[in-house]
Amino acid sequence: MLFSLTLIFLSGLILGSIFNRLKLPQLLGMLLTGIILGPYVLNLLDPKILTISADLRQISLIIILTRAGLNLDINDLKKVGRPAVLMCFVPATLEILGMILFAPKFLGLNLLDSIILGTVIAAVSPAVVVPKMLKLMEENYGTDKSIPQLIMAGASVDDVYVIVLFTSFTGLASKGTFSFLDFVKIPTSILFGISGGFICGILAVYLFKKLHIRDSVKVIIILCISFMLVTFEHSLKGIIGFSGLLAIMSIGIAIQKKNPGLSKRLSVKYSKLWIGAEIILFVLVGAAVNIKYALFSAIPSIILIFLVLIFRMIGVFICLLGTSLSFKERIFCMIAYCPKATVQAAIGSIPLAMGLSSGDTILTVAVLSILITAPLGAFAIDTTYKKLLLKN
Repeated sequence: MLFSLTLIFLSGLILGSIFNRLKLPQLLGMLLTGIILGPYVLNLLDPKILTISADLRQISLIIILTRAGLNLDINDLKKVGRPAVLMCFVPATLEILGMILFAPKFLGLNLLDSIILGTVIAAVSPAVVVPKMLKLMEENYGTDKSIPQLIMAGASVDDVYVIVLFTSFTGLASKGTFSFLDFVKIPTSILFGISGGFICGILAVYLFKKLHIRDSVKVIIILCISFMLVTFEHSLKGIIGFSGLLAIMSIGIAIQKKNPGLSKRLSVKYSKLWIGAEIILFVLVGAAVNIKYALFSAIPSIILIFLVLIFRMIGVFICLLGTSLSFKERIFCMIAYCPKATVQAAIGSIPLAMGLSSGDTILTVAVLSILITAPLGAFAIDTTYKKLLLKN
């Protein structure tokens, strides 16, 4: 296993830096690393690594969501109001609807498998969006109307909404039973996730004031709290839901609100953690890709991805109706809300691991959505924000 970790980190860093020099997202180099090292090409990774890859990807998701929360000022979000709430679920819902309409025609999936695929694809990526929006905030582009904050917050809650739907429908696919009451989990997951995380964040700030400890130790304590919250989510049964991921982001928001100085210092620490977590996340999802199957179904999958992206962009446009944003600013929001990576990497392989007949198809479309939308979205954000947004 140690040799496999060495291959993952060194090869991921090398290929990631090569792609970065080519002005492409380095996560593409990491995905390629996983495909090359994985069981379908060179088969150099220890099977033990692949067995625990889901847990490792979960840790990576925890790190990026905590970082998002630490940099999200709730006062800026209040300025946006209604659009911020709508962005959390309207674009994703329309994208899932697009998948329901077109996946059976292009990939031959049944209704339930199309919905599951839609929930995998519909989440926007914090791994791509959060760093880009933090950059805009640092350079004061669009901050006058809280555009970066709107996109960053919407992307984080959008992920939670989609993951809750994914969990519900994969449960239906595996058990063969489904109750409409399962949808009660969506609002309760959001409500209890936000409140639980906020309480944990306030208690953490209080604890850190009483105990004079290094920031590195504080990061370890927050990570432990985050792990317990996710564990609590997985152990909770019944119709009452709890979103551990949303709770984790809320911890960061609470710390930012109660102690902005501490929040900035912890954000720097989490940025350093993300360097290693990003490699683990994208290399391992690349390792799960069946390259032969991916090549076989590439063309219809690519067409499908672009079709449902249109649905997502329409959803963003609907959310921004009646706002003070100019047409250019709305176009930017539509572009910035398209990149896929983190959630697709975290959950794309779960249907295959569950033994669903559509597992290979879902994983293939998930990886292709990353390969297409992550570089295009990152490139589009970098090349358009100075033209479409006003500098404050």
